[in-house]
Amino acid sequence: MLLSVNITEKSFGAKNLFSQVNFSVSESEKVGIIGRNGIGKTTIFNILMGKDTDFTGDCILKRGTILVATDQEYANIGEMSVIEYILQGLPAFPKLYKILHDFTEIESPTNRQVRDYSTALEEFTNKNYYFVEDLVREELKNFQLEDKADTKFANLSGGEKRLAEVIKIMHSGAHLALIDEPTNYMDFVAKAKFINWLKQAPEAILVITHDRDVLSQVDRIIEFKDAAAIEYKGNYEQYLSQNTIKTSTGMNEYEIVQRQIENLKKQIAYARSKKASWGGTADKRNPFVVMETRCKKQLDELQKVEKPSFWIDKTSAANLNYKDASKYEKYKARNLRIGLKAADSRSKRTIFKVENLSIGYDKPLFAGKNFELLESGTLEIRGRNGAGKSTLIKSLLDDPKVQIFAGEIKRDHNIKIGIYEQEISKDYFHLNLHDAIEKIYHDKKLSANETKIRQLTADYLFAPEDLNIGVANLSGGQKARLQIIKMLADNPQLLILDEPTSHLDLPSIEELENALQKYSGAILYISHDNYFRRNLPAAIIEI
Repeated sequence: MLLSVNITEKSFGAKNLFSQVNFSVSESEKVGIIGRNGIGKTTIFNILMGKDTDFTGDCILKRGTILVATDQEYANIGEMSVIEYILQGLPAFPKLYKILHDFTEIESPTNRQVRDYSTALEEFTNKNYYFVEDLVREELKNFQLEDKADTKFANLSGGEKRLAEVIKIMHSGAHLALIDEPTNYMDFVAKAKFINWLKQAPEAILVITHDRDVLSQVDRIIEFKDAAAIEYKGNYEQYLSQNTIKTSTGMNEYEIVQRQIENLKKQIAYARSKKASWGGTADKRNPFVVMETRCKKQLDELQKVEKPSFWIDKTSAANLNYKDASKYEKYKARNLRIGLKAADSRSKRTIFKVENLSIGYDKPLFAGKNFELLESGTLEIRGRNGAGKSTLIKSLLDDPKVQIFAGEIKRDHNIKIGIYEQEISKDYFHLNLHDAIEKIYHDKKLSANETKIRQLTADYLFAPEDLNIGVANLSGGQKARLQIIKMLADNPQLLILDEPTSHLDLPSIEELENALQKYSGAILYISHDNYFRRNLPAAIIEI
């Protein structure tokens, strides 16, 4: 066993984040970490890395275990290049490299310096560090960062930094790796490369992800909910099956508790109605007072039991028996309420017609593209990062920066368009959530009073206190939900979605897929989530 975790209490202010978190990780084991947005998954990683020590319990790492993790904070990197950043993040690389480099400049080394050099040389060789720079540069090509290898790490975009972090982990040679949302910015080729590495990697891996393609390759899934960690053996499909059984059992147990509460309330009412008229002698205790006291004590204990979070995926829920299905409808956890117009009728209106299209900036990115999108149709743009997918979308939206070298785009300009981008615009970063929603509606010449704003935040699972949080400080999942609010504000007839499942948790992804399947308008999307693509079949435009 490499790691043993036992956390009995972890709080943020008045909020109890964890109280029953117990799990372990064995050598070479691949473990997926899932849970609703904001449940504390990243906090667990911070605890395991020793960045957060404000908790009760312990995390025991096997002696000699090398632990590495993807980082999200980049202080003190200065002028470091991408290749330098990755190499400096490899276990013991900086120390060993310094010993070997400094030794070459010593004219008369002492016996101790010779021993230190020999030891460092052996370890450097065993870790394959003599060839690691070449290997990392080759890996940068796989993730389309080869032209960034010698540029400043600080100048990378957020997505490029995430990819560099993954490359660092892949070449770390650690015993245990902690990886947070690795595939959010990967195209299908890079993602396949990562998943292949995940399956074959000798190190144990804890990966926070709601990418179902990744979860389908793990050995075990740990779900964080209701302040506890719940373990499921096997991959994503096995998780769905086990979760259905656990949820059905949990609903039955919760109903039993509710019935016990109602019975105790009736017993208390009965005892209160009888205690005043009891005709016993003064030296004996009133049995109805005893009964009331006992029942109140039991009631207080049962009322401390909070309602568990119940969620079952759509396919499994459809196969529940009538009794369990009724309970699930009654007790299921709150989810997004996505206000998309359902398909009462299917229009055949043409939104885009593209003929022999060649576009780019200084030179063409591609040529000879022909496709048509009807108002009821669905199209997927598929290709590697940098191939021109986003440029194609910009051209469809009449971006003047995109040059048309050949062909033409015919577009219905009366169509309202909603856009979901990978990252929310920095125009909103200086605003809090409340003012950002207000600005979204104002920019679309729509009104958004206090009632509307509070209803939207409730529909998209924001707490009332979240309205005062700055957009820049929202979590990835919260920013994703804000993007959906922005996309749907004026009831668009065309949705353009760029990697919409990134950052969303599993229930939210499923709710989005359900809404899109029923949507009456047109959909144009980019996604490297194979589950999403299967659930939203489309004609494919290959770039």
